[in-house]
Amino acid sequence: MSRPVKICVVDNGGQWTHRIWRVLRELGCDSKIISNTTPVDTIDTDGLVLSGGAPRIAWESPRLGLCTDYLKEFNGPVFGICVGLQLMAVHCGGKAGPSEIPEYGLAQVKVIEEDDLFKGIPREFRAWESHNDEVKEAKGFVVLAVSENCKIQAAKHETKPFYGVQFHPEVNDTENGEDIYRNFVEVVKSQRKK
Repeated sequence: MSRPVKICVVDNGGQWTHRIWRVLRELGCDSKIISNTTPVDTIDTDGLVLSGGAPRIAWESPRLGLCTDYLKEFNGPVFGICVGLQLMAVHCGGKAGPSEIPEYGLAQVKVIEEDDLFKGIPREFRAWESHNDEVKEAKGFVVLAVSENCKIQAAKHETKPFYGVQFHPEVNDTENGEDIYRNFVEVVKSQRKK
């Protein structure tokens, strides 16, 4: 019998970090929450989730600890939630900053590229939003989903195993949220070290 998939949740101070951990545990993962100051060479995991959090990407990115190191050095799939997606975009040469229309509460998300993350999920669903900032430009990423007020709701890097969403799939109000995490777990399973 194969061992459970290990996925660490990097805590960026988000209010729903524990929910991410709980969803992953319910999906059968060996999951734990780690500080965003945990040195990358001490992390024993198959995949990482960069949680959302309060830091504003433009001027508070130091509060995201070593997340940039994880993107440079961790050898496995990474799933960025909210500010996690914004950091990924900036790290890969894109841009993130204040939203023209910040989103709070439910928004209608439209999937424009199914890919691994949205496999088996309806092309439109409601998702919980809580952001002042957003990705403005995602160099090297394929945009997977949009909403009326946010043109990059989800993206996947063209060559690296980086995935990200602007919304919060771990919140109960997000439709198909558990399925999105399940799809990420399948990505991790397919790429993990045996």
